[in-house]
Amino acid sequence: MHTGSCLCGAVRYTVRGDIGATVYCHCGRCRKAGGSAFATNAAVAADAFELVEGADAVTTFSTAEGVHRVFCSRCGSPLISRRDSQPELVRLRVGTLDTPLPGRPGAHIFVASKAAWFDIRDDLPQYPERP
Repeated sequence: MHTGSCLCGAVRYTVRGDIGATVYCHCGRCRKAGGSAFATNAAVAADAFELVEGADAVTTFSTAEGVHRVFCSRCGSPLISRRDSQPELVRLRVGTLDTPLPGRPGAHIFVASKAAWFDIRDDLPQYPERP
């Protein structure tokens, strides 16, 4: 089991099960949502993710394409995103984990749209979009 929380501690969650493949996502949406060069996301079974505290502090931003970004309305910490096209999964923002990540991320995705001011300097595979 893994636990996590937002920056202010109002929202707490558990992941009961495996944390799936973890990637660095360089798409423009992840950069805007997190205010950084990339987001570090991991696939998690939707039924394994549970909010245990602070549901009243959670807010969702939804796009016309059916992507829902879930974050703390008090401190702004991004927690998960989910897609209407994949209801069985959530994408966990692993920076919100309070327990150690079980392994390092495995790839960089959407590097075709990465921030021009950021250079990738590791040996992980790079994909122009989602592999």
